[in-house]
Amino acid sequence: RVQLVESGGGSVQAGGSLRLSCAASGDTVTNPCMAWFRQVPGKEREGIAAIYTNGGYTDWHDSVEGRFTISQDNAKNTVYLQMNSLEPEDAAMYYCAAGPSCTSAYPTFWQAVPAFKYWGQGTQVTVSS
Repeated sequence: RVQLVESGGGSVQAGGSLRLSCAASGDTVTNPCMAWFRQVPGKEREGIAAIYTNGGYTDWHDSVEGRFTISQDNAKNTVYLQMNSLEPEDAAMYYCAAGPSCTSAYPTFWQAVPAFKYWGQGTQVTVSS
């Protein structure tokens, strides 16, 4: 089992930056894929970025390319999402997820929501124009 705790959300103005953190504990060795998703009320959960904590893979959705970066600190078992040039459309609840594979049988990680076995409680990001 993996426990995930997100932090770092808040309110910023458009153009600003935030860094989200996801601290993982438990069976992270057999669940090496960690990813960030976001969701607004009434819409499906949207994949943002993913990383294999055992190295060799990162991916991100086209909508955040060049603005968001996913990274890790293995010594702290923590994955980060650096978000720059935030836009009002980025406002959402952001969730951290973990699982054995970033894609499983799906072509991309953002389509693989069912493959992620563990989810955090979420952290809210608000962006004002």
